[in-house]
Amino acid sequence: MVQKYQSPVRVYKYPFELIMAAYERRFPTCPLIPMFVGSDTVNEFKSEDGAIHVIERRCKLDVDAPRLLKKIAGVDYVYFVQKNSLNSRERTLHIEAYNETFSNRVIINEHCCYTGKEIIEYYLRQLEEEGITFVPRWTAPSITPCSDTSLSSCKKQAASMAVVIPDAALKEGLSGDALSSPSAPEPVVGTPDDKLDADYIKRYLGDLTPLQESCLIRLRQWLQETHKGKIPKDEHILRFLRARDFNIDKAREIMCQSLTWRKQHQVDYILETWTPPQVLQDYYAGGWHHHDKDGRPLYVLRLGQMDTKGLVRALGEEALLRYVLSINEEGLRRCEENTKVFGRPISSWTCLVDLEGLNMRHLWRPGVKALLRIIEVVEANYPETLGRLLILRAPRVFPVLWTLVSPFIDDNTRRKFLIYAGNDYQGPGGLLDYIDKEIIPDFLSGECMCEVPEGGLVPKSLYRTAEELENEDLKLWTETIYQSASVFKGAPHEILIQIVDASSVITWDFDVCKGDIVFNIYHSKRSPQPAKKDSLGAHSITSPGGNNVQLIDKVWQLGRDYSMVESPLICKEGESVQGSHVTRWPGFYILQWKFHSMPACAASSLPRVDDVLASLQVSSHKCKVMYYTEVIGSEDFRGSMTSLESSHSGFSQLSAATTSSSQSHSSSMISRWRFC
Repeated sequence: MVQKYQSPVRVYKYPFELIMAAYERRFPTCPLIPMFVGSDTVNEFKSEDGAIHVIERRCKLDVDAPRLLKKIAGVDYVYFVQKNSLNSRERTLHIEAYNETFSNRVIINEHCCYTGKEIIEYYLRQLEEEGITFVPRWTAPSITPCSDTSLSSCKKQAASMAVVIPDAALKEGLSGDALSSPSAPEPVVGTPDDKLDADYIKRYLGDLTPLQESCLIRLRQWLQETHKGKIPKDEHILRFLRARDFNIDKAREIMCQSLTWRKQHQVDYILETWTPPQVLQDYYAGGWHHHDKDGRPLYVLRLGQMDTKGLVRALGEEALLRYVLSINEEGLRRCEENTKVFGRPISSWTCLVDLEGLNMRHLWRPGVKALLRIIEVVEANYPETLGRLLILRAPRVFPVLWTLVSPFIDDNTRRKFLIYAGNDYQGPGGLLDYIDKEIIPDFLSGECMCEVPEGGLVPKSLYRTAEELENEDLKLWTETIYQSASVFKGAPHEILIQIVDASSVITWDFDVCKGDIVFNIYHSKRSPQPAKKDSLGAHSITSPGGNNVQLIDKVWQLGRDYSMVESPLICKEGESVQGSHVTRWPGFYILQWKFHSMPACAASSLPRVDDVLASLQVSSHKCKVMYYTEVIGSEDFRGSMTSLESSHSGFSQLSAATTSSSQSHSSSMISRWRFC
């Protein structure tokens, strides 16, 4: 098996001759490489004109291995032979090395143009301290040329020790043309054709280890050789490498998938060719706002003020996704601009999310599904672009949303989250640690006017029908996750939820399509109806056939056989209601939608009507609801609280309050909006 390794190609701002003088100081030993304990010169050749210098050394390594292992292997030191060929005329150094130890078992051959960034710079500083800042270039001596015989002899001797280097390696050598002249007062910043200039790396890529540089070179070279189309910039290639901890195979896989995706959807041209619909411009409460203290572009999202349900129903998922992609493309562009402005690498942005106003309406399941898909697409195609996420004024409902969303967020990304409850962001360790006071938005009690749209409810007149969205394969998911039910006077609709573990969370989302209803939640220790053996599992939801189901037996008495765990909620026609309930006890919970014709206190005592058919004939006594319910297990909910606490200590107050409320008494969060 042949293992290939592309060493980093480093171009210095120092003259080639000075680099070579520093390089020679590495021998016979190098204090910066403790395992390199010595070297002896085996062969050496110098041409008569001094242009060619070939030296062969036998080097000794003290490998860090257990003494027993060394004894078993029969060696105390590992030896290898290194041959350096310096051509001062061409200003190149080629290195060839091969192992001497274990050569009967494995053969290692190295052909490279090796510089060793940290070590070279160490000796360059040493030369500078000694007053050596310039080494003259080689010039041909003014002597009588060799005779044909002596010239032939010189060539043969040089050829016997010369290194055979592939053309590709020669092209990547330390070329004099790529180095600034010794008289140049200022460092030369790399150009697009000179990608690994030392100043280019410092200016545009940041601190990279030699191994990381190597990974970048190899992946970029592979893309140039195999990819047809636009090659990503070095900064973007680095993002994929960082996302996979510089594992080239894994980074190459996700990058190839991303490049294919970008080509299929013409993402490279989205900023020039796509204009966001007016609905997004008016009601999407997000926008760019200056930069943070690290120079990262700052994106502000007022999620609590945004009608996610209205946007999805007015536009569909695809338009929202495309808008988010345009935001990310704009973010990449702003990173490049800020890199030039601040004179240092800026490869990611900061996102500030204000959750003031967040409620259960934001847990509308089609909206959550759209959010999860957007997260999936962004994570796959824009890795390592989020430098920091500041979540402010997180309300009590946030842990429920976090429980649904956090499993789909990469661990590396999750570690960049800072979450603040209430006004904690104004205290120590808060917003001022990351954003200058003069650019804190006005809606966060800052001094800077923020031009981000305020959002608000999307008018129902802008909603698109399921037929209009059919081509986008959306249909508001009503055929798959939402159920419809009829509610009659005297005949409520009820569904049964079995809870095994206390502190589980029941969530609901329903629209009142016709009439006014009263929404109730009850608890019973026993099932209100005979159930099949396997019909109810842990956290299972049972809704028998038909669009009107009654579960509470007419002989049951409130307070004896079942109890009310939430106050009755009167919901008017056209309202959209989202809510959650943290359960206190295991057992059976009944969600009930009841016809409303009088105050809730009287409605709760309405007698039951046995003949449902009679009420069917009275159209004015019929209501209709569309609903969806879901249960979050107590273990998942507690796990989300733990992850929130790890995100920022400021959130622990909210976390503790929510957890304790579920332990001491039932806790519910309900919001309702009119969608007409």
